[in-house]
Amino acid sequence: MLKINDINVYYGNIHALKGVSLEIHPGEIVTLIGANGAGKSTLLKTISGLLKPKTGEILFEGEHVAGKVPQLIVKRGISHVPEGRRVFANMSVEENLELGAFLRKDKKAISEDFEKVYGLFPRLFERRRQLSGTLSGGEQQMLAMGRALMARPRLLLLDEPSMGLAPLLVKTIFRIIEEINQSGTTILLVEQNANMALSIASRAYVIETGKIVATGTAAELGQSDQIRQAYLGGH
Repeated sequence: MLKINDINVYYGNIHALKGVSLEIHPGEIVTLIGANGAGKSTLLKTISGLLKPKTGEILFEGEHVAGKVPQLIVKRGISHVPEGRRVFANMSVEENLELGAFLRKDKKAISEDFEKVYGLFPRLFERRRQLSGTLSGGEQQMLAMGRALMARPRLLLLDEPSMGLAPLLVKTIFRIIEEINQSGTTILLVEQNANMALSIASRAYVIETGKIVATGTAAELGQSDQIRQAYLGGH
């Protein structure tokens, strides 16, 4: 579904991604784990068109998408839930969700998707008239995910969905990520909580200082001593 070949991305003179290659097959949850500043968010921003690679290619369902503008990439079927949620604080929950569907014209399907999102996140339905800025962190995370789903993506990019959430809410969010995947959406998950990420992913990549340094099934990486010491608290 997604094939990234040898991309190099720079912030000014800083070489942020160094020859990164990875692939994602339809129906998978693939997780990208690494320390802060390793290049995880940079990779998601590059896939979603917010950054342009200097060299290399990104193919989505066989089509070159590197360097295309973000709205074309959303239209093509990739949605990005950014780190820090980025909800529109002075708009209601429902208005935020409507914005997720702004490129779509299929009114009937949009109203079906509202029902689906409210089914996944009943809390959002209860709060649908409320200003998004008044929601808790967990509710804002649900809203950011719901908004991305309103574009009906085939590939969902999730950047740090559990950041700053209470442990109980983290479990809820991960359960919902699995539900989204089971209903047919492929997921690329960036997550500091490597244990949780590996528990739901089929495969994983490890990124260090802009380079992919390990890849394998989630089970293989979860059992690797090196990975455990670096990212899983050494247990």
